[in-house]
Amino acid sequence: QVQLVESGGGLVQAGGSLRLACGASERTSTTSTVAWFRQAPGKEREFVSLIKWRSLLAGITDYADSVKGRFTISSDNAKRMVFLQMNSLKPEDTAVYYCAAGGLTATRSTEEYNYWGQGTRVTVSS
Repeated sequence: QVQLVESGGGLVQAGGSLRLACGASERTSTTSTVAWFRQAPGKEREFVSLIKWRSLLAGITDYADSVKGRFTISSDNAKRMVFLQMNSLKPEDTAVYYCAAGGLTATRSTEEYNYWGQGTRVTVSS
């Protein structure tokens, strides 16, 4: 069973930065795509960013429009880690952030991800 563990959440003022990390217990065909989703209170879980870190698609990234230009996703394949650097944070970025892993063709839908971490809370104060 694949395990994902997030870290790096916390409280930050608007305009500040945080770096989230996701550690994966394995990097296989079933975890070829690692994504970050977030869920704010009373809202549905939404896509934030993804990276493909295996096969010919390795290095491909995608971002939600709301975070494009502010957030950067990266990976350290040897350590099986995926990072989300979040800059210029806004109060509307406040949410629990989840790391998820799925197959090579996974895109922005939560239904395409079989493995989820426990989440890490990010709070941005105004």
